Amino acid sequence: MVGGVEEHLTVGRVAELAGVTVRTLHHYDEIGLVRPSARTAGGYRAYAAGDVERLREVLAYRRLGFGLREIADLVDDPATDAVAHLRRLRGLLLEQRDRAAAMVTAIDRELEARAMGISTPPEEQLRVFGAQLYEAIGSAYPATRRTEPRIAAKVWEALGDARTVLNVGAGTGSYEPPDRDVTAVEPSAVMRAQRPAGAAPCVAASAESLPFEDQSFDAAMAFSTVHHWQDPIAGLREMRRVARRVVVFTYDASTTGWLERFWLTRDYLPEFAGLLTEWPSLADLTRAIGGRAEPVLVPWDCADGFFEAYWRRPEAYLDEDVRRAVSVWTRVGARAEKRAVDALRADLDSGRWAERNRDLVALDSAELGLRLLVA
Repeated sequence: MVGGVEEHLTVGRVAELAGVTVRTLHHYDEIGLVRPSARTAGGYRAYAAGDVERLREVLAYRRLGFGLREIADLVDDPATDAVAHLRRLRGLLLEQRDRAAAMVTAIDRELEARAMGISTPPEEQLRVFGAQLYEAIGSAYPATRRTEPRIAAKVWEALGDARTVLNVGAGTGSYEPPDRDVTAVEPSAVMRAQRPAGAAPCVAASAESLPFEDQSFDAAMAFSTVHHWQDPIAGLREMRRVARRVVVFTYDASTTGWLERFWLTRDYLPEFAGLLTEWPSLADLTRAIGGRAEPVLVPWDCADGFFEAYWRRPEAYLDEDVRRAVSVWTRVGARAEKRAVDALRADLDSGRWAERNRDLVALDSAELGLRLLVA
């Protein structure tokens, strides 16, 4: 701001600073990706601070290899603010850095072997330069959010004899049954980009408006995604419309004292309650699909790193990669996250956490409010 008037940058200056051509900026304007909010006295494009922030996000995603349509979906996501974009970009850049570092290490080993006259077998060449390398060094989400087989067994059993399955809010593809004909729906370009090779075909769409005819599938499933939907009830009704059977893994925030069930929300992160102030009751969620709710216990060694997974392994919550793979931490904000993590670290060091939660050590599983809705 200069003298109370917002300062704007000319298109030429923006192009110079961003390292792109003026023609590129004109193209972004024409397709609605980054439209400057003002014009100079001479009629030229002029960029305000908000325009520059959006351009920064566009260019960052572009340089990470995303297509313009995917970028438009990302930057137009109403549920993602500037801080969330920065956190997401940081994670993607760290993944890219780790992949490059691993590739350099693999090349160094190959050079050393050749210098010693050792010929690397073809299988080993493919192993260190191919997909297995990426599986080993993937980003935080696929590294910590893996299918938990005991929970998957309950989900797949609930699907019954369904042969065709729609996975709504499919993410990277965890919990998709391998022995059924699966179609995935995922609105996030970031998540779609992380789906492994050979995964079920994925449609870019939202739960509230599924692009399928009535009763198109034997079953529709949704795993740990309903809390991301803008209208959970509408999304569940859509699932009911397109499939004869519905299976949903979700959370019950309507039981009295629900915030006290989990020591993390009880003692360290009370802000979690604010994320669910308008969350439908379990009865409303169940009624939307005309089904029933079953409790899902969380095993102490749960392989899927969702929010409650580490209830008997508290040190895991000190790991930033673990936290980045759970939307709760981004949604409560950096200040609440830092306070909670610092307090937990102090209590682990002092032994206070162990004293407060000594009864947990004897448990193999815990009831933390997770529910499977089946209709």
